[in-house]
Amino acid sequence: MNATATIAPEQGAAPQHLVALQRANKVRLARAELKRRIGAGEITVGEVVLGTPWEAASMTVADLLMSQKRWGRTRCRKFLAAVPLTEAKTVGSLTERQRRAVAQALGEDVPAAVETTRQLVAA
Repeated sequence: MNATATIAPEQGAAPQHLVALQRANKVRLARAELKRRIGAGEITVGEVVLGTPWEAASMTVADLLMSQKRWGRTRCRKFLAAVPLTEAKTVGSLTERQRRAVAQALGEDVPAAVETTRQLVAA
């Protein structure tokens, strides 16, 4: 006896792959906006690392660093080696100590940046 279980799609519900595409597009657009804000100097990488907004949580630290002006692969690699972090480390997986170390190495005043970041994330 061969029986297969299937789940009938709900009426009006979008197929799963379309929902996934919509979510991926939303994340891409949010990250692009975040990178633009960093490049324009509206927000610093240290503030993003300390606050960890949802769009940055799954980004690599290297991607975030390279969104700054005049930061390329070499400068990013040297910075991460000094902190010690790998290029593939995601912002969301950083420990609190690592977040503070990255922010301080970038010249952030950590206590002031934490308060500013809370205000930016809440807005």
